[in-house]
Amino acid sequence: MSVKLLYFSWIRERLDRTDETVELPQTVLTVGDLLNWQKTRGEEFENVFQHDKVVRVAINQEHVDDRGVKIEGAHEIAFFPPMTGG
Repeated sequence: MSVKLLYFSWIRERLDRTDETVELPQTVLTVGDLLNWQKTRGEEFENVFQHDKVVRVAINQEHVDDRGVKIEGAHEIAFFPPMTGG
């Protein structure tokens, strides 16, 4: 499955890319699988995604909290840090 990955804020800065289109392995079926796969893509990815519980995810511009959500049919998946406000 081919999908566009988008990176925001310090994730974008640490990976030195705003987006990329990747071909996901057949074993990557859920948000949790995707986060784990990202860690295997090199040292910079491992560093960014080592604390994946703080990384927020959106599939097709909809926030997803459950790491068990299936990514089948996703056109774009975005990764961003927690947002603060006040």
